[in-house]
Amino acid sequence: MSYGEQIALRGHADLEEAAPAAAIEVRSTAVDRFLERLRCGETAAFERVVAEHSGDVYALLYRLTTDAEEARDLTQETFLRAFQSIGRFRGDANLKTWIYRIAINQARNRWRWWRRRKRDVTVSLDATDDRNEQPLSAKLIDDDAIDPEQEMLAREREGYLRAALLELKRPFREAVVLRDVEGFSYEEIAETLQISIGTVKSRLSRGRLELRSKLQGSL
Repeated sequence: MSYGEQIALRGHADLEEAAPAAAIEVRSTAVDRFLERLRCGETAAFERVVAEHSGDVYALLYRLTTDAEEARDLTQETFLRAFQSIGRFRGDANLKTWIYRIAINQARNRWRWWRRRKRDVTVSLDATDDRNEQPLSAKLIDDDAIDPEQEMLAREREGYLRAALLELKRPFREAVVLRDVEGFSYEEIAETLQISIGTVKSRLSRGRLELRSKLQGSL
């Protein structure tokens, strides 16, 4: 291989290595520009955020409340608060994580409101069993099951699970839903809930342990 060919090959390799870095830089620049549009209060940019994230936010709030109407109200409140606060968003966290944090805070405020009025809050059945990371609710009803007796038993087990979840404290419930339903990493949960990763793991372990203990012999 000639000296010129060697130089050409090295130049081609350098270009291949530079391409991913350039793509990352372009994406980063695009994100920065989009965030700046948000901070400037551009309606079109915020409408895009709502379109991309409202479904996920609603799903999260529904799993935390199991009340469709309340989840819709909280979703609207979440994006209203996000719109009011976007100017202070520094970009230190992922935008979705930041919005989820607002959503959970809105849900907490609603819980406090209900508690003051001595109302029970409800939770989702979509928590998971630590042993297999499969949603517990998936164990309750088989879509293909047509046996009335099996369906009755499944409904009975669902009642046990709902009662057990209602007894879990809110911090444990939040951690379980974010990890086992939403699929958040420990780091994302820590950022969303504003707690340490150690606390995240502790709450998950405690929540799952208590849930299994309450369900022992029922499911």
